[in-house]
Amino acid sequence: MIGHLQTMALEHPSEKGDDGRLGRFEKLAELASNFTSSAAFSLFCVLLVAGFVAVHLAHLDASWRHLLGDAMGAVALLLLALLKNSERRAEHAIQLKLDVIAAALLEQHQGEPGPAHRDLAEVIGIEGGE
Repeated sequence: MIGHLQTMALEHPSEKGDDGRLGRFEKLAELASNFTSSAAFSLFCVLLVAGFVAVHLAHLDASWRHLLGDAMGAVALLLLALLKNSERRAEHAIQLKLDVIAAALLEQHQGEPGPAHRDLAEVIGIEGGE
């Protein structure tokens, strides 16, 4: 049982239940990724840094500097996690496409086009396939 739980914990979210449906985590990660690439989030970050500089220039209490510094650290940590998640999802998608291309090339080399050619047409977005 413990071995099974460890395997599940180490499995990447994009590789779990590869049936095309997005789970709650994947949906949340996608929404967060979209938000953090928006102009509103960029403005929020600029305001956060500007607030940190303003607190230093105004020589306010150290608790304000700590509060804003902690907020910037938390945002940086969340962005790092989102970046890694996006990277892994992109790697998974690329690997899937490479696998389909390799299978289609193998079918073509063997002279018998089949399901891999249809999969290739689907993955790269060719309408009609074979």
